[in-house]
Amino acid sequence: MADYRLGIDFGGTKIEIAVLDRDGQLVIRERVPNPRIYEQSIGTVRDLVASVEARLGAVPHHHAQAGQKTTTLGIGIPGSISPDTGLIKNANSTWLNSKPFGVDLDAALQRVVRVENDANCFALSEAADGAGAGARTVFGVIIGTGMGAGIVCDGALVPGRHHIAGEWGHVPLPWVKVEEFPMPKCFCGNEGCLERFLCGPALGEDWRGKGSHSTAGIEEAARGGDVAAQAALDRYVERFARACALAINMLDPDVIVLGGGVSNIDTIYERVPPLLDRHVVTPHCTTPIVRNRHGDSSGVRGAAWLWDVDA
Repeated sequence: MADYRLGIDFGGTKIEIAVLDRDGQLVIRERVPNPRIYEQSIGTVRDLVASVEARLGAVPHHHAQAGQKTTTLGIGIPGSISPDTGLIKNANSTWLNSKPFGVDLDAALQRVVRVENDANCFALSEAADGAGAGARTVFGVIIGTGMGAGIVCDGALVPGRHHIAGEWGHVPLPWVKVEEFPMPKCFCGNEGCLERFLCGPALGEDWRGKGSHSTAGIEEAARGGDVAAQAALDRYVERFARACALAINMLDPDVIVLGGGVSNIDTIYERVPPLLDRHVVTPHCTTPIVRNRHGDSSGVRGAAWLWDVDA
């Protein structure tokens, strides 16, 4: 068993590292800017890990000799590694796409690094010791500027054959209504994707018009009598309920855990659960929809949890 698990959240603008001890307690957490140039970013990760391990007095688990403290390392990225090519795909940090990121990290750090999608890391963190702890099947959702999800069953990630399990942001809005046509175009090339209706910028634009992407203050505005805010939230929770019903009908998770900026909207937790029965094919749907426990730490903590306890 390694003494420390290192996790890195490789974001579009920052690279964050966290260190968990054997009990899952946070020992170190810090972040540095992401240079957003491929080779420099790998060098930044290498230097950050070396600095942290020097402070811990530890070495990579597979390099250890008797008596040395050891570490494992996992990294969450805004994309995934193709099981066919070993190259990054679907990264919104587009300069990562088609790069052998995992291979290059292993070489630069001279160790085995586990690389996983950031939404999967979020789901794993919340299933391990967060809002989904103790649940057999956890559907962990991130909704911010984009939308994604991860699936954890019996403590293990379910990545899928093509490593796209949980990509519910790119399935179409279900039980679509006439007034929702024409369907919005998505960057993935399809039309009507859930992400285009439920991401933060979509809600902001529905509230204040084209080009207004922020949802800040929407609940306060609605309570204060802002008719546009009220109408936007009405549409949002109804669509969100349809989206959750779709996931429940297919996966039937024990809990849905929300993360990302949109997860801070209290209205979701109050108004979505009563709407599920209309579309879930069971007499009464009791699936809890809950806010994450670890906040913006979930991604980096989940990356650390990519290594099993006995690794």
